[in-house]
Amino acid sequence: MPRAVTLIRSDALSDVAEYAYAATAPAEARLIFLAGACPLDEEGGTVCPGDHRGQAARAVANLRTALAAAGAGIEDVISTRVLVATADPADLVAAWEVVRDAFGAHDVPSTLMGVTVLGYRDQLVEIEAVAAVLDPE
Repeated sequence: MPRAVTLIRSDALSDVAEYAYAATAPAEARLIFLAGACPLDEEGGTVCPGDHRGQAARAVANLRTALAAAGAGIEDVISTRVLVATADPADLVAAWEVVRDAFGAHDVPSTLMGVTVLGYRDQLVEIEAVAAVLDPE
């Protein structure tokens, strides 16, 4: 099945970033707006308290589950926002590395943000995403 997402790179921008700077989807694509994927287990408990990497991994797993329910996969994501409850850049990097590795070569435009607090008890990581798919006719 053809993919809707095209990643855009620019030689005029730094190549230090570990993601594409932009992405597009054609007008006929169905956009999927996902709620923030949280590091929650099936009972609603926060997993891996105090562990940014562990929480990022669970958030990615939950993101994959939500994408599948919408008829999409990680390769259909067009952008992400990774929220990390911390003031320490090392914690940001730890969470980011998990997300980056999960996306692999599909390095979508992303924003990484340190925030004061997230919604669930002991929550350190949340991943928002938008995806685009071409539905069969």
